[in-house]
Amino acid sequence: MSIEPSSLRQTRAWVESFVVAHDICPFAGREMRRDAIRYAVAEASDLEGLLHELVAECRHLDAHADIATTLLIAPAGMDDFDVYLDWLELAERLMEALGYVGIYQLASFHPDYVFEGVEATDPANATNRSPWPMLHILREAELERAIANHADPEGIPERNMARLREPGSAALAAGLAACRVE
Repeated sequence: MSIEPSSLRQTRAWVESFVVAHDICPFAGREMRRDAIRYAVAEASDLEGLLHELVAECRHLDAHADIATTLLIAPAGMDDFDVYLDWLELAERLMEALGYVGIYQLASFHPDYVFEGVEATDPANATNRSPWPMLHILREAELERAIANHADPEGIPERNMARLREPGSAALAAGLAACRVE
């Protein structure tokens, strides 16, 4: 029996105790209950290797329609947020070059995530802070279906920001606790 890497355990716990428990993503709970979230730990630590692993994960999704979404966790090499943003930019260009636009969409998460134009200390950044750097590969069709069945999809980001900025926010405390790497 193999031992599950700590990055994988911590990411699963973050999804359950923060993302789902505090309804940060109102669509994640359904996928978690269906066991339709794939957690993949990247072996590479360099940009080129990580891009190859992204392509491999897209191909895995191509071959497995029962998987709704994949979290590609990068436990090595992406600690620096600026280097991570380079990976994200290259990943988005690669997705376009491979014809995956309209099929998959990338969402980004990093322990030091800071939205452009927002102070690093703003609690709202916690919506995209995760225990490990990762790219979230979403099936566009699944996302569109979920959005169509949600009463106010445009209001989700503002609701999350307000919830995280509340004094004594339980959601913020859970998010910060989940991002403290063992």
